[in-house]
Amino acid sequence: MEGHSRRDLIRIAAGAVVAVPLAAQGAAQGQSPAAALRFFTPDEFRMLDELTEIIIPADDHSPGARAAKVATYLDKSLAEAFESEPRQKFREGLKLVDSLSRELNRKTFLESTPEQRVAVVAHIARNEKSPKKPEEHFFVQLKASTAFAYYTSSIGIHQEMEYKGNTLQTEYAGFDAGLVPIQLPESSK
Repeated sequence: MEGHSRRDLIRIAAGAVVAVPLAAQGAAQGQSPAAALRFFTPDEFRMLDELTEIIIPADDHSPGARAAKVATYLDKSLAEAFESEPRQKFREGLKLVDSLSRELNRKTFLESTPEQRVAVVAHIARNEKSPKKPEEHFFVQLKASTAFAYYTSSIGIHQEMEYKGNTLQTEYAGFDAGLVPIQLPESSK
């Protein structure tokens, strides 16, 4: 997929959920996200917040996962999950990431430098297409959850995707399939 950035690939993968509004987006305005935690401990939340920002960082075009309050959304979603398995998998996944960071950097994930943190995420993402290790499976889950939360947030939909909503379009911006000539196979002629 030459010529596509990581952000483009995430945008394509998350395109299907573009129009789904977020029911609730976390903590009240002006309040620290950690003050309103419902599932994660403050350290788990800070770690999750950092992981999601590494997956979808802020750039010149739009804010990243942190500004979209992805970790807050995930905290609320997991707190409200009917089954305990998703909560358990997220907690175990964060512990796996921390263990890997200790192994690679001799520091916890949050104690590591930004470059070391990115290296840990790159390590767990390397087998994303066919994960085998528990931390690789966690990355797939984390990335999908991050993309869903981001691209259903106001920032993801309106700033990143530039979705205009239900507004009058003065010209057709799509593809007119009626103008494409049909090529019949030789046997049909």
